[in-house]
Amino acid sequence: MLRISRPVLAAAFAAGLLAGCSSTKEDPTANWSPDRIYTEARDEATAGAFDKAVPLFEKLEGRAAGTPLAQQAQIEKAYAQYKAGEKEQAHATLDRFIRLHPTSPAIDYALYLKGLVNFNDNLGMFAWLSRQDLSERDQKAAKDSYESFHELTSRFPASRYAPDARQRMTYIINSLAQYEVHVARYYYNRGAYVAAIARAQSALADYQGVPASQEALDILVNSYDKLGMNDLRDDAKRVREANFANAPDATKTTQKKGPWWKLW
Repeated sequence: MLRISRPVLAAAFAAGLLAGCSSTKEDPTANWSPDRIYTEARDEATAGAFDKAVPLFEKLEGRAAGTPLAQQAQIEKAYAQYKAGEKEQAHATLDRFIRLHPTSPAIDYALYLKGLVNFNDNLGMFAWLSRQDLSERDQKAAKDSYESFHELTSRFPASRYAPDARQRMTYIINSLAQYEVHVARYYYNRGAYVAAIARAQSALADYQGVPASQEALDILVNSYDKLGMNDLRDDAKRVREANFANAPDATKTTQKKGPWWKLW
């Protein structure tokens, strides 16, 4: 049996350690100044390489801790995460920024960006095929987005971001109302008239003066008619005629329309 001496084993062990150390990936930013890291991070973000910008902003947060530059790095990291599609991480970064820096002059921007993170009007690359509307998607993100925009416009009405936030709030309200009508239409088309009435009433009660009101009233009129509830049908019809006298009955439209309202 071959025996290996202790000196040979020690030498082999030392060589293994050296090999491991030499294969360790070096940090190219180790000797960079905070200003250089910031410049490099901004350059990557400007070039659209947000996945590369995020770790640089993270390094800058640590290197410049306790300084205004660290705050700037944090808010720009959130934007880079948002643009890189890392929405949960962006949301967490913004919540942390708002919690740690409540008096920062960038709080209004942080709230605006938080609203944008949840305001997703990108329906996907195949949306044009299905003509899918934002109102047909999950509405939790829309509600969260509205809350962020609402806080921004309430606390900072003169902010440069407030006008756009108000427009997006209008879009969201219309979307939430149309969502209720979308569900009401689904029930109506399947003969579930009681459920259709409930959702149409919800749209009318919670979101007044929105474009979806007409279809909600049409669904009410026709659902009551199907159920033989003539008095309620006539009441809904009077309201419908007073507000949308010349508009065609939305429940009789067989072809799905395109997006009902869009600012962008």
